[in-house]
Amino acid sequence: MITIGQLAKYVGVSTKTIRVYHDKGLLPEPDRDASGYRRYGANDAIDLIKIRTLAEAGVPLARIRGLRSATDTEFQQALGEIDDELTARIRGLQATQGRLRQLAAGRLTPLPAEVGAHLERLARWGFTPRWVDLQRDLWILVFATHPDRAFILFHDQAETTADPALRQLYLDYDHAYDLGPDDPRIDDLARRIAHATRERYGRDVLPALDTGSEIPSLIQGTVNASSPAWQRLDTLIRAHLGV
Repeated sequence: MITIGQLAKYVGVSTKTIRVYHDKGLLPEPDRDASGYRRYGANDAIDLIKIRTLAEAGVPLARIRGLRSATDTEFQQALGEIDDELTARIRGLQATQGRLRQLAAGRLTPLPAEVGAHLERLARWGFTPRWVDLQRDLWILVFATHPDRAFILFHDQAETTADPALRQLYLDYDHAYDLGPDDPRIDDLARRIAHATRERYGRDVLPALDTGSEIPSLIQGTVNASSPAWQRLDTLIRAHLGV
C-alpha cells in the first residue's frame, strides 16, 4: 500500500489532481489507516492511470465518471468513439499546422494551379494589376474558408470570363474604378451587367456560398470600399436584379 504522494509520483500527476478526482467522484477515496494516512493499492493506481489517460485525451471529467459504471462492452465502445474523436482532432490540428506554416512562409493558402493560370489570363486580357491582385486575394479567402464550394464558384467565373462579351463587362467593371460615382456610364454598365446576369442564369439561383456565410458580404464590402464608383455600381446592379 502506498501514500497519496507515492501514488501521484508513480502515475505522474499531482496530489491536488488526485484530490480533485476524489471530489468529482472519479476515484474512490480510501479509508485512513491507524496512522491517519490514506493508503492506495494497485487497483487505485490502475484506475488513476485510466482516468489520467482519458483526461489527457480531452474527455470531460463528467463523461469519465459515467464510464466508471459502464460494462466492458460499453467501455470498449466508448474508447472507440474517443479514438475516432481524437483522430478527427489530430487531422484538424494537422490542417491548422499546415496553414500556420503557410502563413510563416508568407502564404495564407496555396491556390490551385488552374486558378493561377486564370489570373495570368486576366492580365493578358487587359485587366489591371489592381483587379488581378484583388481577384487573387478574394480566391485565397474563398478557398481557405469554403474549399467545398470554391471550385464551383471559380469554374463559373472562369466560364464567364472566357466569353468575350461577358469578359468585356468585367473589363468595363475593372476600368470603372476611377469614374465618379455619379458618372452616367456607371448606370449604363449596371444595366448591361444585370441584363447579362439574367440572360446567363435566368431565374436560377446564382452560384454562391452557403447562406449562413459572411464571406460574400466581406468580399463585396472589400470591393466596394476600394472605389466609390464600384460601390455605386454594386448598388445599381442589386436594384436592377431585385436583390
